[in-house]
Formats: sequence, C-alpha cells, structure tokens
Amino acid sequence: MNQIIFMLGDWPVRTIDALIGFGALVLILLVAIAVVIARSGRRGAELAMAHAIRADELEERLSQVLHAQSEAAGRADAMTQALAGRQAEMARAVNERLDSVTHRVGQSMEHSTRNTMESLRALHERLGIIDNAHKNLTDLTTQVTTLRDVLANKQSRGAFGQARMEAIVQDGLPKGAYEFQFTLSTGKRPDCVVFLPDQRPLCIDAKFPLEAMTALHDARTDEEKRVATQRLRGDVMKHVGDIAEKYLVTGETQEMALMFVPSESVYAEIHDGFDDVIQKAYRAKVVLVSPSLLMLAIQVMQQIMKDARMRDAADQIQTEVIKLGDDLGRLRDRVLKLQKHFADANEDVRQILISADKIEKRAGRIEELDFSKTDAPADGPRLVASGAPELFPRKLQAGE
Repeated sequence: MNQIIFMLGDWPVRTIDALIGFGALVLILLVAIAVVIARSGRRGAELAMAHAIRADELEERLSQVLHAQSEAAGRADAMTQALAGRQAEMARAVNERLDSVTHRVGQSMEHSTRNTMESLRALHERLGIIDNAHKNLTDLTTQVTTLRDVLANKQSRGAFGQARMEAIVQDGLPKGAYEFQFTLSTGKRPDCVVFLPDQRPLCIDAKFPLEAMTALHDARTDEEKRVATQRLRGDVMKHVGDIAEKYLVTGETQEMALMFVPSESVYAEIHDGFDDVIQKAYRAKVVLVSPSLLMLAIQVMQQIMKDARMRDAADQIQTEVIKLGDDLGRLRDRVLKLQKHFADANEDVRQILISADKIEKRAGRIEELDFSKTDAPADGPRLVASGAPELFPRKLQAGE
C-alpha cells in the first residue's frame, strides 16, 4: 500500500495517497450533483411546460415530416420506376451496342482471319517458289559444276563448241546446204562447211581458248596479267594460223573462213582487249564469230542461197510468164467468140418473141368471131357481107 506510484516534483505519491485523493474527488462530485439536482427541481415545472409546448411542436413537425416522408417515398418510388426504365433502356442499349460491337469484332476477326489465311497461303506459295528456286539453283549449281568439269577437258571443250555450232547451223540452213566433218582435197576436215551458190564451201572451225582466258581472269599481279595476255594472244593467233593453213584452199574453198568462239563473254573479251589479234585474223582472212554473229552469218548465207535460186529460176519464170500471156490471149479470143454466139442467140430469141406476139394477136381476133347467128345450111355456101370482117383477111407471110 505504501508503494510509490510516481513522483510529483520532489513529492513521492504513494498508493494510499492516491486512494485518499480519489475518495475526496468522488465526494466533491456527489456534493456538486446534489446541488445541481436541487436547483433543477425548481426549474422542472418550467421545463415541463416548455417540454409540453415543444412536444406539440415536435408532434406537428413530426406529422409534417411524415407527410414529407410519404411524398418523398412516392417520389422515390417514381424515381425508382424511372430509374428502372432508364436502367432497362440503358441495358437494352448496352446489349445492342454489345451485339453491334460483337458483330463488328466478329467481322473484323473473320476478315483478319481471312487476310491471315490469304497471307499464309501467299507465304506458302512464296515458300514453294523459293523452294523451287532453291532446287533450280541447286540443279544449276550441279550443271555449272558439270559444265566446269566438261570445259576443263580440252577434248570435251572442243566437243561442246562443235555441238553448239552444229545446233546453230542446223537451225538456220536446210539439209544439203552444209556438211559436218567434210573432207577437203588436202585431206583436212573442218568442223563444218557451208556450200554457197558457187559450190565452193565456206569452212567453219570451232575453237575455245578457255585456259588462257581463265588464266587472264585469275591473274592478280601485273606480271601474271602480262604473261596471261601473251598466252591468250598466242593461243588465238595459233588457232587463226591453223585455220588459214588448213582450210583456205585456193580454187576449192571460199577465200575466207570462220573461227567460231562458242562463248559470248570470251569473244567480247578478245574483241575488246585484243584488237591487234582481230586485225591480224582479218588479214589472214579468218573472221572470229560468236554464237550470235554465227547465227547472223547463217541467216545472210540462207538469203544469198535464196537469191541464187531465184536468179537460176528467172529464165524459167520468164518463159512461163510468156506462155501465160499466150494462154490469156487465147482465152480472150474464145470469150469474144462466146460473146458473138450470145449476141446471135439473143437476136434469135428476139425474133421468136416477135412471132409469138403476132400469133397471140391473131388468136385473139379469131376468138372474137361469132358463128351462132348464121341462117344458111351448114353444107351450103355462105355469103359474106362486104362490111363483115374476113376470117382470113390476108395470107400469112413467112416469118410472121
């Protein structure tokens, strides 16, 4: 009980001190309440009267509040019904909007799906095309590799050039106008000869200086390019010399021969970079041709042959034209005779029509005669009055 609870300044406050203080405080509060109750007793009547008045006012206000509450309830019900209608309309509008949005979303999704499917289909087609292109590229790579292997061998390269030349010649000239591996009087056999109108063959030989051209393309230094250039010039001039020596026979072949280069790029490289070689080949009466130039030369040869055949047939054509003129003259004489026969026949028909008209007129006059009024016997003579028409007024003349 004497335990210190807290310190109030320097004064220690113990438990018993706190209880005493609390009791004193309670006693003071009871005294104050008693004083207040005593004072309020006098005011009770006044307050009761005031309370009664206030009760009446409160009752009247309560009735007004109840009336206002009922009105508010009616208005609340009306508002509730209006809100319910508005809510129903809003729900219907929202449903319609949702249906419209759903329909649009469905159409948009369908359209997007269709576009996606079309894009996927186009993508598949493009992938198919890419696959085919890849396959073709693979095949082309294989063919290029095979072609490189073929061209690496000199004999295969020569066969390739000859095959390409034969294809161009066979496509441009008729059979009998050319011959492959034709043997000359010297025993030499060019790759192809074309028989021109003077019956002297034009020799064509296929050459393919690929090794020297490849070395020139692969050269990196100036020395390598110089060596490759000399090699290419030497190879081409060697081919030109061989063709001029073997296939230009005086009096038997044409005065010019063709050296066929079966590659447009190789020919263009030689023609552009080695003009001196081209000029020396011209002077040696050897013309370098590419596939396109050989095709053009074949077309020119074909036209020359056609013109020669037309010149050979000119006399025969002139004779046939003269005979055609004679036949035309005879045809004119016969037409004139036929026209005269037609004129005579028309005159005879006109005379026949005149006679027919006269006979028709006389038949009409005969029909106009009346024999029913006669009084004479049938076997007696009948007198004809001078004014009556004669049965046979005159004798018919020949031709009427």
